[in-house]
Amino acid sequence: MRLKETIEAYRRNDPAARSGWEVFWLYNGLHATMYYRVAHWLYEHRLRFLGRWVSQFARRRTGIEIHPAAKIGRRLVIDHGTGIVIGATTEIGDDCLLYQNVTLGGTGMTSGKRHPTLGNNVMVGSGAKVLGPFMVGDNARIAANSVVLHEVPPDSTVVGVPGRVVRRNGEKLDHIHTPDPVRLELDALYARIDKLEEKLKQEDQDVSL
Repeated sequence: MRLKETIEAYRRNDPAARSGWEVFWLYNGLHATMYYRVAHWLYEHRLRFLGRWVSQFARRRTGIEIHPAAKIGRRLVIDHGTGIVIGATTEIGDDCLLYQNVTLGGTGMTSGKRHPTLGNNVMVGSGAKVLGPFMVGDNARIAANSVVLHEVPPDSTVVGVPGRVVRRNGEKLDHIHTPDPVRLELDALYARIDKLEEKLKQEDQDVSL
């Protein structure tokens, strides 16, 4: 049943998916998670070399690298998927969506928790890097090519390098009309300068009178 619900999740998230059979036979993201389930079971049962072997075979087969120690919830959808890397202490909740070239990685050689935790219904856009042992809250959206180094609140959208929160209302991210946080700050500065110039003009007029 879990395989069936994952295939249905692919069909919901990918308009190009024409049938469940197409997803099952042709989608590398689904194959990668199927291999991961096997590798994770082996790893959890102390067959760690064999678990790593399965994960490396899956990487060569699909172009997606998932460490068998990672913890992944239900209905994960990996769209396209080539270049995705999911580190050993990563945790992913239910109903998450990852696009190609995403990295869920660490920032150093420290032991213990080194990789991010994604809540439920999190979307990570293509090329995004989420680096470090922090939480990405439920329903968060991370825009393409963002670099996220700090905790992300639930129901928010993160954009840029480094990633900045630009929305907090859980709006769907369309990647085309994604706001540029630097542009927003510049616009705010320009607006402030305009107000100051208008104030100076008014003061000059008052003095001349």
